[in-house]
Amino acid sequence: MEQVPHIAMFCQENRPSIPYAFSKYLLPIVVRYLADQNNQVRKTSQAALLVLLEQELIERYDVETKVCPVLIDLTAPDSNDDVKTEAVAIMCKMASMVGKDITERLVLPRFCEMCCDCRMFHVRKVCAANFGDICSVVGQQATEEMLLPRFFQLCSDNVWGVRKACAECFMAVSCATSQEVRRTKLSTLFINLISDPSRWVRQAAFQSLGPFISTFANPSSSGQYFKEDDDKNSEDHASAQENSSEQIRVTEDITAEDEHNRTEDLSAHVDNDNFATKLENATGDQNAESTNSQRGSDFQTESSFHCTLSSDSCGGMADENERSSHCCTAGLREAGHSSQETSLSEQELYNSFHFWRTPLPEIDIDLELQQTSEIILDREIEELTTPVSPNIPMATRKELEEMIENLEPHIDDPDVKAQVEVLSAALRASSLNPQEETVASVGKGTDSQTELTSSDQQNFKPILSDIVPLIGDTVENMDSSLHYIHNDSDLSTNSSFSPEEERKSKVQDVVPQALLDQYLSMTDPSRAQTVDTEIAKHCAYSLPGVALTLGRQNWHCLKDTYETLASDMQWKVRRTLAFSIHELAVILGDQLTAGDLVPVFNGFLKDLDEVRIGVLKHLHDFLKLLHLDKRREYLYQLQEFLVTDNSRNWRFRAELAEQLILLLDLYSARDIYDYLRPIAFSLCADKVSSVRWISYKLVSEMVKKLYMASTSTFVVDLMNELVEKFCRCRKWSGRQTFVFICQTISEDDCLPMDQFAVHLLPHLLHLASDRVPNVRVLLAKTLKQTLLEKEYFLNSANSHQEAVEQTIMALQMDDDSDVKYFASIHPASTKIADDAMSTASSTY
Repeated sequence: MEQVPHIAMFCQENRPSIPYAFSKYLLPIVVRYLADQNNQVRKTSQAALLVLLEQELIERYDVETKVCPVLIDLTAPDSNDDVKTEAVAIMCKMASMVGKDITERLVLPRFCEMCCDCRMFHVRKVCAANFGDICSVVGQQATEEMLLPRFFQLCSDNVWGVRKACAECFMAVSCATSQEVRRTKLSTLFINLISDPSRWVRQAAFQSLGPFISTFANPSSSGQYFKEDDDKNSEDHASAQENSSEQIRVTEDITAEDEHNRTEDLSAHVDNDNFATKLENATGDQNAESTNSQRGSDFQTESSFHCTLSSDSCGGMADENERSSHCCTAGLREAGHSSQETSLSEQELYNSFHFWRTPLPEIDIDLELQQTSEIILDREIEELTTPVSPNIPMATRKELEEMIENLEPHIDDPDVKAQVEVLSAALRASSLNPQEETVASVGKGTDSQTELTSSDQQNFKPILSDIVPLIGDTVENMDSSLHYIHNDSDLSTNSSFSPEEERKSKVQDVVPQALLDQYLSMTDPSRAQTVDTEIAKHCAYSLPGVALTLGRQNWHCLKDTYETLASDMQWKVRRTLAFSIHELAVILGDQLTAGDLVPVFNGFLKDLDEVRIGVLKHLHDFLKLLHLDKRREYLYQLQEFLVTDNSRNWRFRAELAEQLILLLDLYSARDIYDYLRPIAFSLCADKVSSVRWISYKLVSEMVKKLYMASTSTFVVDLMNELVEKFCRCRKWSGRQTFVFICQTISEDDCLPMDQFAVHLLPHLLHLASDRVPNVRVLLAKTLKQTLLEKEYFLNSANSHQEAVEQTIMALQMDDDSDVKYFASIHPASTKIADDAMSTASSTY
């Protein structure tokens, strides 16, 4: 089997002589061994088949008549389990090679059957892992009609490995669907995966969140277009301003009712780690699995489908709010009267409210803690009734906050969580006064966020009437609009933005708001504990794609998140941002780059080498986007790149030399001479030869740039300094460096030969009498293989040509055999590139 691809290639090359050899004799062997009893033989034959398909050595007719029928037989229900799994994997991998027609006719029906294989989850897992590849091959229509229902089933599979595979391929599936399906169906399905009971599924979902959001990208809103030459460029300022103003108008037209629906929907899909645990405690594993299957069927029939930005779901939301208020009533009564022990009936446990939200557990509050909270509440009520001081004293609020903070480490305990909810309600009640227009409280350390809607407030009055008789009057006078506070902050902390302004700053209409809110929550420290320790890195990795999708007019939604990531404690997160900051600058444009990215860029310049290398690798790409005056400020900081945490990190200096070559186009001749020249000379004397080789190129390009400038004094001064610093250097390595630089200048035609002959050639020829053979060897190579190849020295008889020929003759009679050899051979017999590096390495 290992030899079959080679034999097939031989048959292809000799096809006129043996036209049917492969199809008649070899291919049947490969196909037969796909079902061999030995695992190693099967694996080898599978690899051989894929190689043959990839090299297009199998005719299309043979694929249809000999390969596909065998694979379909191997995936039959009565087939061996291992063989079936491997055959499904082969079918998925070959789909992209055989094309849409064969895949849709022969592979797709069996693939859909395998997605529903009830007996073996391994088969379903393989199907889920390759789902995106199949979707991309068959196209949008087949994906939406045949594959999406299967995908919904796989996303609610009772095995977490299958759901995890779905999360990993979600972007590829999304790319194969229409914008409407992506927004109305896939977004809600993805929110479900983010809220999955399994940590591994949530981890995979959060990693795919950024890529999934990027599939919503639209050129008209992102401000980015592709020209005919496929170069990505920012659109002109007029179009950008038009898009921006249009986006602002759309944002301002959003009503308070839409905002209510959007935030209510977000709370409905909120991630809660205790979801599975509570369901298992209530009804056991079997009921939990039925909940998952019910969730999947609900998605397929769209009977309880809630779209984040759809106005059609308002009626359903109103009903859900009503159910929510009744459940809150039951829960708070249970909290207020711990002596009454009630249990949730099975019907109550599976109502619509519990489907979308974590069921309120049966709790038993510590009597002492309850009495303490009641005393604190009574004290707050007395102070609320005092007309002279409408604000609550900070001492009272601090007591509540301290008690909540003390309980937070044990928040995983349902009883403790219930106690925190009671205290949070008390804290929220203490925040209410007739003059306030907002009410919001977000519990710290939890993933869910509790919000008071107008219907909740109406039910809140009778609930607390026994305990807090006067709070109802306060609630009655409140504005009914919902105000949402991000970043787990509560009203006790004053910020520069009001809650409404902060909420509006995160609102956009490009992607479903629930997806964006989940993406913004990836910087929450609690996510690192409950989902993935590297979740912030994944957030940073996909941020440019999310920014491009939202467009520069919605950068305000991501700005705080970007600044949080830029100051993250993990250097890997900052390194990821450093490598992509130039791409983000292209997306945001000049103005936003100067205001928001330049400070971050400056911080990265002073960071660890692991972070600085990301900035350095794209230094030219970033600086070219800045205005000239801003760009010149970085001339003073380029010298700092010569200093590294580890002096052995020579690749850092090599990259600096590469970037300086590109930066020559961004600065004037004076700036190059004053600032870049000292750095280039320092790199030419580096201890590592690879750094020096790039530096020779840098100096030669510098000579070319200065010569083409209007003032020629800089190039003359530069060449004079080359002579002083290197040609007359006391160390032989410095003198050899001078020869290398002259060789590079001559090879790349950085200077006209007449100017080269005047300023550099006399000093170069002077090295023929150098006492170190290595210098003379390189000189002989340069003269014989580079200079004498130039037309200036071939056709024109001048004093410089005579001087070169005399020097060559002198080197041919040199005492050193290597010098004689390179001075005597014909230039065409060898090239400088073949042996120059070996000479350089052998002489240092």
